[in-house]
Amino acid sequence: MQIKDYRESYRELKAICQKSQGLYDSINVPSLNKKIEELEKETVKEDFWKDKERLASVNQELSFLRKKTGPWNELMKSLRESMELMEMALNENDNDILNEICEKIPDYKIRIDALETLELLSGEDDARNSFLTIHPGAGGTESQDWANMLLRMYCRWGEQRGFETDVIDYTPGEEAGIKTATINFKGDYAFGLLKSEIGVHRLVRISPFDANKRRHTSFASVEVIPEVSDDIAIDIRDTDIRIDTFRASGAGGQHVNRTDSAVRITHLPTGIVVQCQNERSQHKNKSFAMKVLKARLYEFYKREQNAKKLEKMGEKKDISWGNQIRSYVFQPYTMAKDHRTGEETGKIEEVMDGGIDRFIYSFLKSQRLGTTT
Repeated sequence: MQIKDYRESYRELKAICQKSQGLYDSINVPSLNKKIEELEKETVKEDFWKDKERLASVNQELSFLRKKTGPWNELMKSLRESMELMEMALNENDNDILNEICEKIPDYKIRIDALETLELLSGEDDARNSFLTIHPGAGGTESQDWANMLLRMYCRWGEQRGFETDVIDYTPGEEAGIKTATINFKGDYAFGLLKSEIGVHRLVRISPFDANKRRHTSFASVEVIPEVSDDIAIDIRDTDIRIDTFRASGAGGQHVNRTDSAVRITHLPTGIVVQCQNERSQHKNKSFAMKVLKARLYEFYKREQNAKKLEKMGEKKDISWGNQIRSYVFQPYTMAKDHRTGEETGKIEEVMDGGIDRFIYSFLKSQRLGTTT
């Protein structure tokens, strides 16, 4: 790189520092750091440990504050050090140091985006684990194959995020793809991030199942609900549910396919149906299915309450998931575009390999600004 390139990278790093400082101040990290110091001083007092309720409360608050401020403090420290080193290296024409710092700039951008996104996640359920379910649209094998492609995309995204991902229900199609699949994502803010994926996803490509190589359009819908913790009471009476068992249809070895290990639960008052067939044990599948049912009922009742509030205010709002949110085009050109925010990229392979953070970030930011269509 030439000196002018290094100076351009310096200006880029300076802009990153300014943006980070602005965010750092806007969420008031310095005051949060001061609060941590005050609480830490309280924990060393002799009589502090005698009050068990206060002990639990302070430890919980400290854990929350450290989790919130730690990444910001580390980022700001690293940025300040990089700025100082780069200024010295520019004065001394030290190319080795300059190259080393320039290589860190893309990582700084990613870290800032990730931290900024977490600040946008303040919803009641955002911090929870989540269940993501994929349903193919009309079109048989075409849409079922598309649903399977989305399943892989979300699993890859979860792995890259460091989430624990578990496919708890998987029903394959007759020829290819899937009829339905449900993934359980476990990790910080899984629901808050994935809620941006709720809706209909559209694929345009030359079909590998069409002998005439014609272009086809396929659809699949994605449903995301928060996993409900045990401390939230959801009344599920035995008389309100019907439990059916059947042979698992997914891959799982001869034992799974020979026994009625899969479980389907129908909640009669609402008509909600859930199933699980991932485990070899019928008992485990039933436990997972009940957990999903509890989550679906929690979401169902919450939506019902929201609909009543809107009705009282004289507003009508579609709360269904039947809205096309994103298109993925493979031919005659490559593009993935989010229709709510306008965010798009030509790197379709990167997107299908789990690179959907750009769409998640733009959706969350547009929600905060009120620009989502």
